[in-house]
Amino acid sequence: ISSSRKRCALPPLSASRKVPPRPQEAEDEGAESTVSLCSTERKLGVSRAQFPSCDVQRAEVLSCFLAFSFSNFFPSLWPRWKNWWVRGILTLAMITFFFIIIYLGPMVLMTIVMCVQIKCFHEIITIGYNVYHSYDLPWFRTLSWYFLLCVNYFFYGETVTDYFFTLVQREEPLRILSKYHRFISFALYLTGFCMFVLSLVKKHYRLQFYMFGWTHVTLLIVVTQSHLIIHNLFEGMIWFIVPISCVICNDIMAYMFGFFFGRTPLIKLSPKKTWEGFIGGFFATVLFGLLLSYVMSGYRCFTCPVEFNNDTNSFTVDCEPSELFQLQEYNIPLVLQSVVGWKTVRMYPFQIHSIALSTFASLIGPFGGFFASGFKRAFKIKDFANTIPGHGGIMDRFDCQYLMATFVNVYIASFIRGPNPSKLIQQFLTLRPDQQLHIFNTLKAHLVDKGIKPRLCLRAVSLQTAW
Repeated sequence: ISSSRKRCALPPLSASRKVPPRPQEAEDEGAESTVSLCSTERKLGVSRAQFPSCDVQRAEVLSCFLAFSFSNFFPSLWPRWKNWWVRGILTLAMITFFFIIIYLGPMVLMTIVMCVQIKCFHEIITIGYNVYHSYDLPWFRTLSWYFLLCVNYFFYGETVTDYFFTLVQREEPLRILSKYHRFISFALYLTGFCMFVLSLVKKHYRLQFYMFGWTHVTLLIVVTQSHLIIHNLFEGMIWFIVPISCVICNDIMAYMFGFFFGRTPLIKLSPKKTWEGFIGGFFATVLFGLLLSYVMSGYRCFTCPVEFNNDTNSFTVDCEPSELFQLQEYNIPLVLQSVVGWKTVRMYPFQIHSIALSTFASLIGPFGGFFASGFKRAFKIKDFANTIPGHGGIMDRFDCQYLMATFVNVYIASFIRGPNPSKLIQQFLTLRPDQQLHIFNTLKAHLVDKGIKPRLCLRAVSLQTAW
């Protein structure tokens, strides 16, 4: 909330922000919003001194409403504390929404990830559209959304084939789409590529190639990492919830420590970030990660991989817990035994992994936010959008989450995931009978060499005899 601007009078965007002026339609819309705000002031019967100043082109209605409420009911609050309460209320609302979608299950989570991905893509593409004066570029927006569709078809088609194999093999159209999935994806992309070449206009060559590159980099940043989030979710909801919660916790605790104790600036890209907030957020996040992991490791609905049940045609999260989620006893180092007074401690192995996750979320994760801050400074904008009052756009909230999702996926592939027997069996069943028999004989010989005598069923023997 800025008290220096004239109330109900919006200065030109090009003068205040030093960015290219927006098209006439946007100016007219801003003027109408200003008139609407002034009329609202008259209806409420408040003076201009009582009504907080709002940049109506940048702030949402809810943000103005909250600011107005705090200005009237708590007139003695400093603007700093008003911002604290606005951010706090909306943060609690977002956390509540997060709990609700977790309760609704993995399919809803998958849908939310898709919606977030589309909104983030829209915010970044809109920035490029405005900054580069792309108002008259032929087919720019259409091609951007078309490429988004192509990339999503490629990534999520692979996911469907991996995790819904039995469903895909059961339906003939899906089986055909799965078999030729990569060729279809490439054909779709080539269609968009040819459309782009045909849309080239002589006076816009350079700008059109700028935006072509802008679109593809945005796809790489947003869509690829959203796909990794989905993969993490299918490994078990705990691999989705704990990393996201650690980033949220670090964001909140770093803000709180910085708000109350911040004195030393951390990085020039984000002048409000302080060393006190950075360090305080680190210790709070590690402790939070340990506690949350301990609670969630005891529930199968969080620890079991998300699988598709062919009998019920639904997702299931029921399994025998792996070693990661079974309590084990660990010896405490001698140095710490005198401090804590214990020699051993019982904990889940996943809690040890949670230390790595929370450490990354608090030490490396913020650099995703710094990267986004540098991007916004480069284009002289405050936020990616005005979707969440007091917080900016969706991309402002997910800049660290995407970096975290990539780390979690790499961490699982490097230290956790082993060969998946169910996927191997799925691939085995797609082979021809002679290929299956060859694998059977090879596996049998390998087991005999190891001293294991497999019990052969009559069906296998008769199959071998027939061949």
